[in-house]
Amino acid sequence: MHKGKEYDVMDVKTEFLYELSADLEDPLDMGVTPRGNRIIYYIKGGTVKGPKLNGEVLPGGGDWALFRPDGVFEIDVRLTIRTDDGHLIYIHYCGIINATLDVWGRVVERKPVDPSEYYFRVAPFFETASEKYSWLNNIIAVGVGTTAPNRVCYKVYSIL
Repeated sequence: MHKGKEYDVMDVKTEFLYELSADLEDPLDMGVTPRGNRIIYYIKGGTVKGPKLNGEVLPGGGDWALFRPDGVFEIDVRLTIRTDDGHLIYIHYCGIINATLDVWGRVVERKPVDPSEYYFRVAPFFETASEKYSWLNNIIAVGVGTTAPNRVCYKVYSIL
């Protein structure tokens, strides 16, 4: 049960948690599988900054993405962060990037693309043994993403 401000439970309210920025290795293009074009992006590292969470994205996670035949990019990410006070938090999220063929062409050519030209949303879930951050184990969150060559950024919000 939510404690604090009264609100209509049918209204969606959010609280900003953090911004995550990650550097990526060059993608591994597996080619077209029965489900679509599978592309794997490994994470080199990154940062997490915000009012609720600060730390580093550890190397070794990745995105096992799928470029579907309908032109939508499915995101399937697993990563680990170490908070600035030494706690480990595992994050798994799925999501989609939906863009026109023109936008995808510019992304592939590593040209700048304004985030308003595509839809990039994720739904992160958290897992930690940390008592301090255990509240993350019990929330639903959403993120709005942007992409650039070998880099991805998300602003993540808790759904209250």
